Amino acid sequence: MKILALGDLVGEAAVRYLNDTLWQKRRELGVDLVVANGENVCDIHGLSPRAAEQLVAAGVDLITSGNHIFDRRDADALFEGALPVIRPCNYPPVCPGEGARLVISAEGWRVLCVNVSGTAFMDPLGDPYRAVEAELDRFHRRYDFALLDVHAEATSEKMALAHYFDGRFAAVFGTHTHVATADEQILPGGAGYITDLGMTGPVDGILGVTAEAVIEKMRTRMPHRFTVAAGPVRASGALFEIDPVVGRALSVERITF
Repeated sequence: MKILALGDLVGEAAVRYLNDTLWQKRRELGVDLVVANGENVCDIHGLSPRAAEQLVAAGVDLITSGNHIFDRRDADALFEGALPVIRPCNYPPVCPGEGARLVISAEGWRVLCVNVSGTAFMDPLGDPYRAVEAELDRFHRRYDFALLDVHAEATSEKMALAHYFDGRFAAVFGTHTHVATADEQILPGGAGYITDLGMTGPVDGILGVTAEAVIEKMRTRMPHRFTVAAGPVRASGALFEIDPVVGRALSVERITF
């Protein structure tokens, strides 16, 4: 079974780009399931219900998120219907939404997708280890294999979580930094791993944002409004080939298109 995981989607141009390209790419690669991090779609901060619907129509099966998921006023609406959106599982239980979801593939495989936020250089959320353990316990015996999106700043924290849960997830991938890493591998316990998937968004600018705005903020240390960069868009992520019977990764390949 092939899983395509796409890095942070930046701006609505990324949604339009996937609408034009993703179904064709799914056919070319033989992809069974697409997971994408959508927390930066709307003005870099957050995801609207309308944009989530557009991503589903474009070919995304599950949308993960991170520290910006509750930035918009309409964030609650993301979790009130049937939209396939999850938020980090270590947010307090009173927050809307869930940190994991079961997705059924076309072939009938039950895929558990879990989303967690790091806490190093990030918001002081709950213990990510305990939160992920709780989701695995909650879905015990209800899934064939599991995927984990670690939305974190520190590479060491992503690696630590991947090694800790190696063998319990078939794939662990990092998001948040918008820069793809070159460390794709299969861990000893069978988990396919990459520290960061990169970014799906405008390639001109800095991490999807207009370069001038970022430079001005860094030079002056003054507040500055960030806007999504213009120009061509590129998708970045990783393709995981997984044996669903034993729940282990067979290969991991970086993908750009």
